[in-house]
Amino acid sequence: MAGSLKPQFLALDDNGFSSNSQLGLKWSAKDCSFFPGGGLFASVSQMGGNDNGGFGLPNADLLVKYVTLPEGLKNLGITDEEKELEGKKSRKGLNLKIKVKNHSLRRLISGGVAGAISRTCVAPLETIRTHLMVGSSGNSTMEVFNSIMKVEGWPGLFRGNFINVIRVTPSKAIELFVYDTVNKNLSSRPGEQVKLPVPASLIAGACAGVTSTLITYPLELVKTRLTIQRGVYDSMVDAFVKILKEGGVGELYRGLTPSILGVVPYAATNYCAYDTLRKFYKKITKAEKIGNIETLLIGSIAGAISGTATFPLEVARKHMQVGAVSGRQVYKNMLHALSSILAKEGMEGLYKGLGPSCLKLVPAAGISFMCYEACKKILVENEGEE
Repeated sequence: MAGSLKPQFLALDDNGFSSNSQLGLKWSAKDCSFFPGGGLFASVSQMGGNDNGGFGLPNADLLVKYVTLPEGLKNLGITDEEKELEGKKSRKGLNLKIKVKNHSLRRLISGGVAGAISRTCVAPLETIRTHLMVGSSGNSTMEVFNSIMKVEGWPGLFRGNFINVIRVTPSKAIELFVYDTVNKNLSSRPGEQVKLPVPASLIAGACAGVTSTLITYPLELVKTRLTIQRGVYDSMVDAFVKILKEGGVGELYRGLTPSILGVVPYAATNYCAYDTLRKFYKKITKAEKIGNIETLLIGSIAGAISGTATFPLEVARKHMQVGAVSGRQVYKNMLHALSSILAKEGMEGLYKGLGPSCLKLVPAAGISFMCYEACKKILVENEGEE
């Protein structure tokens, strides 16, 4: 048929692509040039200068790299190395790294940051839990909350949080440092015979709990007194001085025995559960690394398990720390405290405050582990370390 239009197309080969149009358009992938004739991007000043009678397209490498082209053409001018680098950048996002050469210092800093952040996040729940344990402001979570809000307002929910952060920061730093160190030394390497009949994380967790408690227990006692005895102490220093005057150094360690006995099973089960859950997760997902959200969930589950199992000892410890405040009974030892609470209030008394305690312990454990693992990734020995 006369005057019919002939279909136009581009043909792609090893040398580039060409058109069957009368313009004779051809692109060379080797030197990024058009031959012959003009093109959409060409101007008079851009033509010529090509030995083959065509013209070079200025900044053709940028055109190919940043302008969307048809499939088969869009990767011209981009090397495999560049594509791999761009892919890594898009996956990593913000990649903050702080160089800290000392291995022990990295662990201590990570543990301290994790402890401070986690405790501050759950400070209101910690305050309510403490009041419920000793029955000073009500018998339910809402009663305690309303009582505190009525008397002190929102600041009352964070009463003692400063001393709590001061206590928890070194405590968690020491605890996580000891755990990592002991667990690493006791764990068997792949292919080696198992060194212990029990999980290394179980013993490492117990050692970590005992060590941190012995060092930071006086701060824990002062924090409890500041929370319960409103208006008695003006500050942390004032509380230390008055407690020392009243009962000497021994008063700062009142309730240490049940605290140690409570910390050992809690820390042991907490770290063992955390380590076991991490290994299980890696096994079922075949993942080499665990993300922050997964760490948060694993740590929370571990905290729930350990917190529920050892809660009665925590109740006895709080009762012993308060001592004879407001005419309360003074307990001789942990067994005396447990038996007295059981006789007066039954089994329910040993688990009074378990609900808010779990609401505090579960997220605190998850946040703590998440922050710790995240800080370990940020604090590196060498700048290029992953």
